[in-house]
Amino acid sequence: MKTITAISLGTLLLTTSLLAEESCTCGTHVAAATVSAETKDAPKRHPLKGIVIDVLTDKSALLVKHEEIPGVMKAMTMLLKVDADTLKSPAATKDAAITGLLVRKADGWWLEEAKVDSK
Repeated sequence: MKTITAISLGTLLLTTSLLAEESCTCGTHVAAATVSAETKDAPKRHPLKGIVIDVLTDKSALLVKHEEIPGVMKAMTMLLKVDADTLKSPAATKDAAITGLLVRKADGWWLEEAKVDSK
């Protein structure tokens, strides 16, 4: 019962806040609401550390053996999609120790900001 009340109260506060922002003519509140909505919809990014096992240029992907990503997945070897620039980078080298960001997108798991690990 308390949970329902808290959710209802939170919804009421959010609705009231949004209505107040809509009636404001200064323009700053609308921009803030837009940024919040964009941030909410953005995919979560998780730090990744691993070793490139293989480079699959035909699939625009790297086969990476990565460490555990707490709260997301255990350590494993998986195929991660990458963009064309990453395929041309030093990170796309067999046996390279890499770091990057693991991102879940509609079409699968992606590796972003891949770099050779300097450690």
